[in-house]
Amino acid sequence: MSMKSKLMSAVAGVAFLAGAGAASAEEITVAYFLEWPMPFQYAKEMGTYDKEMGVKVNWRAFDTGTAMSAAMASGDVHLSVSQGVPPFVVATSAGQDLQTLDVAVSYADNDNCVVASALEIDKTNAGELAGKKVAVPLGTAAHYGFLKQMTHFGVDISTMEVVNMAPPEGAAAIAQGAVDMFCGWGGSLRRALEHGNVLLTGAEKEELGILVFDVTSGPAAFVAENPDLVAKFLKVTADANAMWADPANRDTMLPVIAKDSGMDLEATASTIDTFVFPSAEEQLTAKWLGGGAQEFMKGVAEVFVEAGSIDSALATYENNVNTGPLSAANGM
Repeated sequence: MSMKSKLMSAVAGVAFLAGAGAASAEEITVAYFLEWPMPFQYAKEMGTYDKEMGVKVNWRAFDTGTAMSAAMASGDVHLSVSQGVPPFVVATSAGQDLQTLDVAVSYADNDNCVVASALEIDKTNAGELAGKKVAVPLGTAAHYGFLKQMTHFGVDISTMEVVNMAPPEGAAAIAQGAVDMFCGWGGSLRRALEHGNVLLTGAEKEELGILVFDVTSGPAAFVAENPDLVAKFLKVTADANAMWADPANRDTMLPVIAKDSGMDLEATASTIDTFVFPSAEEQLTAKWLGGGAQEFMKGVAEVFVEAGSIDSALATYENNVNTGPLSAANGM
């Protein structure tokens, strides 16, 4: 099966399910990632979302952003925290009516590709990756970064064997020598690095225009029917980010975040220290939701089209960014 057919099969039901109705706001289900520590998890564990929103919030862990899209399309999930921009773009390009609601986190150093140590391949001889086998979670930020890096190094992706694997599976595969390269994030990336090396650092990727950030997303219908509820959700998240920004709160918050992430303290600290959590005010500027994010989404879509991973890009992704709830949250 080609990379394009694999990716499109992963989102095949998205357009059909995009009309799934919003659930009652008496309780909602929110998607998030394990081994991906963020300040919101402190508020999650303290019950702050339930208290401030006045509804029961059910939390469901996922392995990939593409799975989050499918769950939102079916109506099983109403909001997704830290969905990667590429899976968001893949879903919306396929016709799913999703909206970006905030910038959850920026993390250029925590999403990357790792080449097996035995190959002795780095940025000076990356062309030798031609013909190699790579584990990539298709339609994700890691997939986008993989495509951009291979283009930069002049590696013809059609010569490679690209296997669609969620990061935990990919990390296990490179550890076992079953693949030559792993692409992924978080705890899986840390484990993969025990068996290989990156081609480019986060800073080097950013110089090439490979931005890596996640968003909080939701179905447009749910957001339209529950604007105040969504704004309150974003307010709790922003408050948790602000709390984390004060070093005095680190010792209180870190153990709670670590436990909820399924990680030990050291791993949690080393991961979250590579993350940046923009304030609501920053997110509403031109760099982010005031125009920059929409332009970046268009660029991601065009890369996927050029790679043959999706059929076409939308004319614009402006309608897929809704700053209304975040603006309301910022005024609370």
